[in-house]
Amino acid sequence: MSALPSDSIRITIEFTNLAKYIAGKPAIEVEFPRGVTFGQIIEWLAEQYPDMVGIIIQEDRKALLNSNLFIINGEMAQPAFQMDDSPQDGDRLTLVAVATGG
Repeated sequence: MSALPSDSIRITIEFTNLAKYIAGKPAIEVEFPRGVTFGQIIEWLAEQYPDMVGIIIQEDRKALLNSNLFIINGEMAQPAFQMDDSPQDGDRLTLVAVATGG
């Protein structure tokens, strides 16, 4: 039984830089339950791409490391910093992964 359209959202996750290299593709289209949070999406990404953990995703798999962020629908002015906020159906999340070192 498939979920009713109102019970789910479809988003595109675009990868840049190191995230694109690890994912092996520039973007994926994913369906999530309506109300999914950015934190839950990060947990899902950690499961799908475990090599991102510790490099792009925090070790606890609940947030991105400080130098990485989601940009929503190409709007640099509105990055997703609140992990308990939710994307909307049709949103395009760009995972900007900035490699840092020291």
